[in-house]
Amino acid sequence: MSQNKYKILLVDDEEDIIEFLSYNLDKEGYTVVTARNGIEAIQKARKEKPDMILMDVMMPEMDGMTAVQEIRKMPSMEETIIVFLTARSEDYSQIAGFDAGGDDYVAKPVKPKVLMSRIKALLRRSTKKETVDHSIEIGDLIIDPEKFVVIKGGEELILPNKEFKILLLLAGSPNKVFSREEIFSKVWGNDVIVGDRTIDVHVRKIREKIGIDNIRTIKGVGYKYL
Repeated sequence: MSQNKYKILLVDDEEDIIEFLSYNLDKEGYTVVTARNGIEAIQKARKEKPDMILMDVMMPEMDGMTAVQEIRKMPSMEETIIVFLTARSEDYSQIAGFDAGGDDYVAKPVKPKVLMSRIKALLRRSTKKETVDHSIEIGDLIIDPEKFVVIKGGEELILPNKEFKILLLLAGSPNKVFSREEIFSKVWGNDVIVGDRTIDVHVRKIREKIGIDNIRTIKGVGYKYL
């Protein structure tokens, strides 16, 4: 099969999982780069600039969540899709995974057909993102989608990818009420299934950074920017 344009960084400390998933990814035409722990994952991410990272959670030397937090600090990795691989028996919190910077998660043991379908959906969604090519100014808040920065009261803030996009969506249409389903669709894509609390966690983080009065909760519906 001819190679497609996508490069995937696969991170896991178990050799049999690396071999098994690498084989299936290669069969689908993806370029595969591998790492065995979080430290190596950071190095490979910086060097290879993958389109997607499949990250195991529990690994020696540095766990997957810590590695993702470091990877998200790289400007070149802000748009990279990150999927956690987690065993059902692990003490894994989906909310903690999103807080760390993950976009989705897949439970182990990984079923190749399910994983490949999820990968295709995530990559397809990433190519359909709605973009705003102009800065938004509301009061003392400036959102610059080109530079991917937020300025609040003259202070420059760097928000993680999903937080930035939620803020951009809400502030781009002040006083419009966005349902959780609409926010999921526009920020994550219709093909991604995440928990009900995911939006709440991201909004809480945004409020902590720009002020609690800016985003109003509409009980039972969603959110709007005032």
